[in-house]
Amino acid sequence: MFEARHTMDAPTTTSTDDDGAVGGGWFTPPLSSPEGEPSAEPSVVAPGGSGETLGHRVPPQRGAPPRQEASPDAVRVRDTMAEIRPIADKVTSYFYALLFVRHPELRSLFPAAMDTQRERLLKALLTAAEHIDNTPVLVGYLQNLGRGHRKFGTRAEYYPAVGECLIGALSRYASGSWSPETEAAWVRTYTTMSQVMIDAAATDELRAPAWWHAEVVTHEPRTADVAVLTVRPEQPYPYLAGQYAAMETPWWPRVWRHYSFASAPRSDGLLTFHVKAVPAGWVSNALVHRARPGDVVRLGPPGGSMTVDHTRDNGLLCLGGGTGIAPIKALVEDIADRGARRPVEVYYGARTDHDLYDLDTLLRLRQSHPWLTVRAVVDQRARIQLPDALRGRGPWTDYDAYVSGPPGMIRNGVHALRDAGVPAHRIRHDSVEDLVVVGC
Repeated sequence: MFEARHTMDAPTTTSTDDDGAVGGGWFTPPLSSPEGEPSAEPSVVAPGGSGETLGHRVPPQRGAPPRQEASPDAVRVRDTMAEIRPIADKVTSYFYALLFVRHPELRSLFPAAMDTQRERLLKALLTAAEHIDNTPVLVGYLQNLGRGHRKFGTRAEYYPAVGECLIGALSRYASGSWSPETEAAWVRTYTTMSQVMIDAAATDELRAPAWWHAEVVTHEPRTADVAVLTVRPEQPYPYLAGQYAAMETPWWPRVWRHYSFASAPRSDGLLTFHVKAVPAGWVSNALVHRARPGDVVRLGPPGGSMTVDHTRDNGLLCLGGGTGIAPIKALVEDIADRGARRPVEVYYGARTDHDLYDLDTLLRLRQSHPWLTVRAVVDQRARIQLPDALRGRGPWTDYDAYVSGPPGMIRNGVHALRDAGVPAHRIRHDSVEDLVVVGC
């Protein structure tokens, strides 16, 4: 039962693309930024990079406290995951085969095409296994998934069926590490995790709908593959600048992708998203090339922790690449709306001048707010990538940093920020998979 997020030129953290988001029911990790860019579930990056591939680990922060000794259950769970990792495709295919044969009534909860769904299972399991002894991180992750699964129609009685088939698949393919003790450890682990998700969903049901219908009111193409969409929810939609939402289109039922909000909350209740169409991106291509005013989409609940702490008055250092500039702009508007005069430095990266599709908006904000600095970094012109533009500048030791963009950019951006003196606990970006590769 895992669903993930994150959103941009490639899967990421804030405006996610089909490659970096989820669709379907259980076992789909949160968005690396939301679609086309996290989505994903955002995390404060005391841990490290972003959008990392599972096999590429980010060096731990210097001076980080040693990790506590793993519990016996955690050891057995991790041993199982290590054994099945090389054959993950077989394990996940067998899991879904068991689920749909034994419980055919659950098939309707999943998208017609299961390729992406299968790929997300192992990543979600790795996230849970990696943090099985880190209760705050694991519980927060599972609570987000439990709330997010409401939009798929997931009910509490479905969880035992999923657990049964999961253990069936693991026991078949993890023969080297499987034993009665290992099975008992997985039963205890899954029971605990599923209960956290069930409780979170039940609590959320009392205060918010599972999804919101929203009508497209404007559709503005900015480049050949980027569009800015503004939608009007049928009822108030509460969110914070820097967060994102999962979106489902009428053309691809049960396929959800994450996109960051491109503005701070507005008095008229309208929501704006930046979407980049990517190759084979079902949702992103539909939104960029097919959606028109009057179409109705569905929105899941807001997620993400890439938000501003307004109890502080320190500066903000923001790196936005591609459509990852969307949540950065929302953060700037959030500061402006509160009348604050905190120094904010924005680095807006793109491959070409043409890709700086929202630069004029940021420059207008700069004209109205002297505390804002905007710097454009164009790869082809400057012959450097966005994170490299930080080198030699600063100091930013007292700044909070925000990074949004494709996974590679986020990973390099985090390293550059650390090199520039920004403490790791002050670096934020939306990508739950970071928790997997870094381990805090």
